[in-house]
Amino acid sequence: MKIATQVKLMPEADQAAALSAPLGTVNDLACWVSEVAFAHGVPREYELRKHTYPRLKAEGLGAQASQHVIKKVRDAYTTLHANIRAGNLGKPKSKRRIKAGSKPITFRPEAAQPYDDRCLSWQYDVQTVSIWTTAGRLKNVRFVCSADALKTLREYRKGEADLIERDGVFYLIATCEVPEAETYEPDGFIGVDLGIVNIATTSTGYQAAGRGLNRYRKRQLALRAKLQKKRTKSAKRRLKERSRREQRHVKNANHIIAKTIVTEAERTSAGISLEALKGIRQRVRLRKPQRVALHSWAFAQLGDFIVYKARRAGVPLVFVDPAYTSQTCAECGHIDKRNRVDQGLFICRGCGVVAHADRNASRNIATRGETAWNVGRESRVPATP
Repeated sequence: MKIATQVKLMPEADQAAALSAPLGTVNDLACWVSEVAFAHGVPREYELRKHTYPRLKAEGLGAQASQHVIKKVRDAYTTLHANIRAGNLGKPKSKRRIKAGSKPITFRPEAAQPYDDRCLSWQYDVQTVSIWTTAGRLKNVRFVCSADALKTLREYRKGEADLIERDGVFYLIATCEVPEAETYEPDGFIGVDLGIVNIATTSTGYQAAGRGLNRYRKRQLALRAKLQKKRTKSAKRRLKERSRREQRHVKNANHIIAKTIVTEAERTSAGISLEALKGIRQRVRLRKPQRVALHSWAFAQLGDFIVYKARRAGVPLVFVDPAYTSQTCAECGHIDKRNRVDQGLFICRGCGVVAHADRNASRNIATRGETAWNVGRESRVPATP
């Protein structure tokens, strides 16, 4: 399983200038390569290399750096075409889709640049790296990270690492091939109901309330509105800072919730059952205030965190259809829209049971997960002679 491990570079003043120069150079040249690719109908990487490699070498890039620039451009167009085919950029004649496909892709001056083992070497004992720049090889650049991240890098780093710059600070994001634990046979399943008022509710009793995160988001939304009215350079700079801060805050909250759920499942030898919520933004029709809450909450991110943490721990995981889980009684199975009295209260019209609505839904998800797991297992019944 591939995971990304991030370390922060701590260069000296002269080293920082040497690191900044190649990023600007390679991204300027990547924009030129993108224009060439667009003019030639975005040919394959080998064909694109014939049109661009000589100039990249003449501009002072090494052989590996030149290859990475060409590959980065080709991969960007591959991603764009995949998004267009999937409909992520709108319908065929929408303005957004036409605009995306009518001009060459551009790269920011500080956009990430991939490095392989020929351009970048790691010294884990002293926590330094040796990295290629347009001014030559830069050695003894210090980096800092957590003890767990350093252990992961030392044992599992494999493949490329991306050099990025954020607000004058340099980071390396390395690819690590971490082995997956063997999946065990679960003793039941933990159902996880995802929502906005309660971010996650499990069938075993754990509940991650969303009140604090929703208050934080509303406060950030009000601050963004004030800054957007000013329309000054400093206001735009502050908007970017606040956007990144909010993303980090939400990401940290999702990591904590995902780790809690996976740890509980591993401790009890249970599996995890999640709702298949892909496409929920297109399916659900809400009023404008509710739309803001739905579109700003990272359903997919929390699901992805639970999936990769479960795979690392060997916890069985299944996705189930979420339809009618909030209207179905977990005790008798009676389905009625009126069972869901309000956001937090569930009263069954069939058997009269009273329960927390999210807890009831999580129990239904757990039942569906166990059913899906049993159906998907290989039959051990001997074949009929």
